[in-house]
Amino acid sequence: MKCLRAVIVLLFLLIMGMVAGAEIALSHASTQVNVSSWSISWTTSDGTPPSRPPADLPEEAWRPYGLTSPESSQLNAVWIRLQVPELQGSPQGILLENLQGKRMTIFAANHIIYKANYNYQLNQILFPLQSALSGQYMYMWLETDNPNLRLEERVQFGDFQHLFNEFLRSSLDDIILGSTLLFMSAIMLVWSFFTNRRYRLHVLSLALVILSAGVLVFTYSPFLYTVFEHKEELFTRLYDLALLVLLPSFSLFFETVFGSGYRGWLRTMRRLQTGYSLFCLLFMSLNMLSQGRYDEWYYVLTAKALGMMMMVQLAVLVFSSIMFAVRGSREAVIFSVGLCLFAGISLGELFRFYMSGGEYTLMYWKWGAAGFVVVLIMILGRIFTQNHEQVIQYSRELKMFNQELQRSEKMEIISELAASVAHEVRNPLQVTRGFLQLISGKSRPEEREYLNLALVELDRASGIITDFLTFAKPESGRTSVLRVLDEFTHIEGILTPLAHLHGSKITVDIPTDLWIRGNSSKFKQALINIVKNSIEAIQEEGMIHIQAYRRNQVIYILIRDNGEGMKDEELVRLGEPYFSNKSKGTGLGLMVTFRIIEAMEGQIQYSSKKGVGTEALITLPAAVS
Repeated sequence: MKCLRAVIVLLFLLIMGMVAGAEIALSHASTQVNVSSWSISWTTSDGTPPSRPPADLPEEAWRPYGLTSPESSQLNAVWIRLQVPELQGSPQGILLENLQGKRMTIFAANHIIYKANYNYQLNQILFPLQSALSGQYMYMWLETDNPNLRLEERVQFGDFQHLFNEFLRSSLDDIILGSTLLFMSAIMLVWSFFTNRRYRLHVLSLALVILSAGVLVFTYSPFLYTVFEHKEELFTRLYDLALLVLLPSFSLFFETVFGSGYRGWLRTMRRLQTGYSLFCLLFMSLNMLSQGRYDEWYYVLTAKALGMMMMVQLAVLVFSSIMFAVRGSREAVIFSVGLCLFAGISLGELFRFYMSGGEYTLMYWKWGAAGFVVVLIMILGRIFTQNHEQVIQYSRELKMFNQELQRSEKMEIISELAASVAHEVRNPLQVTRGFLQLISGKSRPEEREYLNLALVELDRASGIITDFLTFAKPESGRTSVLRVLDEFTHIEGILTPLAHLHGSKITVDIPTDLWIRGNSSKFKQALINIVKNSIEAIQEEGMIHIQAYRRNQVIYILIRDNGEGMKDEELVRLGEPYFSNKSKGTGLGLMVTFRIIEAMEGQIQYSSKKGVGTEALITLPAAVS
């Protein structure tokens, strides 16, 4: 990690320096010389790079560059002989492009001037040359599986600064893209420690995916191998390690977003990938401890087998995301589009890589990976947004449930209180009322006035006790099938005089074919309480409209008035005991109304606006006539 941090700092400094001096360097570009002829000689390799060039090899052992195929499949290494052109003027260098070799050693003047051990992704090499090498032969030893070597336009001699500028421009996208991905992954890794535990696995898995992608882009680029020429072994291992982390992390993120799949088969695939990655990691450690003794097997495990596993994983995730998208998941639709784009690019490049025998250089996958990372971040953002909205919805529902629980607790208290009050208070009240009536008949007129007031108050107390009893036992009485129109015709006849007294008018719009089941007297009591409240809420001439209709198996009864209306804080307290907008109200009437409607398996919903009016919507199950 220290090396990577140093690389990142150095890269930014190099970018700034190159941008500032690019035009100056290009303006002094010297003439470049491309290789037009070379000779080769196929040989065998036991895994040990040579220590000296084949200067004593007879001339007949060298073959012209046009005849490049080995005569036997046992020949797995090749010597390439080039003649260095005249080197004059400013510091000269050599740029080797697209050379594929597991190992490479370059000799000049019987000395090793470049060496790369086990770098099967080597693309470009750049290093300076001394002017003393002019006209001498340069020998390159490659251990390779590619029988068709091509060097045209791939070996360039010229001004080192100019070649370095070209080399940097070809690697600039890798530098910028890799730095961006590493920076994003660092932010997300820090974020994962502070996020909610519920989302920590989402963020952490995506951070590992982005980190692996950034390391892959960086270590795939030839820039690091040129600037830090003695660290190629480290960068190769980092590349392999990032690939081993990427596959299970990618599967883990998919699993956290969409689930474990049918019978947990996505979880099973992720566990198999994790096990295989751990096995490759152990094999890597064993190979390093044995000084590369098992390089061939390691190459098969981490390059060929892992590449095939990656192709299978991409195909499986594409199929799974499409299935989730068909089921209606918008995240799956976004994931499918991004994954299909990335998988199409990656599968195409992998297919071309294997078909070319490893000669093709993978170059477009990194842009597909960058685009797909953006898609994954979009999905994670949608998850956070949806969860936030869900939390808000749950908060509203919890508030509603708490209010309902408080109301239920109050109702339970009132119910218990009603049972005791009805039996303990009602009888003494009736006895007291009888004695007052007896005394009233024998009293003087001035005394009878006070006795009548006492009788009125006793009757009011008796009415309150009746409300308590109705609340405690709302289902008392026989139930039958009721015609809604008949019930409201009776209610209209009772309340029309009261409405006229308050200067208002009642209108009824109810079809004849609406039927409900319940107790007629209780139903009338509930509706009379609602309509009476509407009448008393009208201060001047007003209108009370009663409408009923049926939808499917539900009867809707709407009572609308244009009275003074209520505020929101008053509206939410309707039905609570002892809450009333009237100066002498107890709130028990509307509380009893709610209880009666609930006993009939119905609901009441109020809506109101101050100064406009109030609407009461009652829903009841329809009955068959």
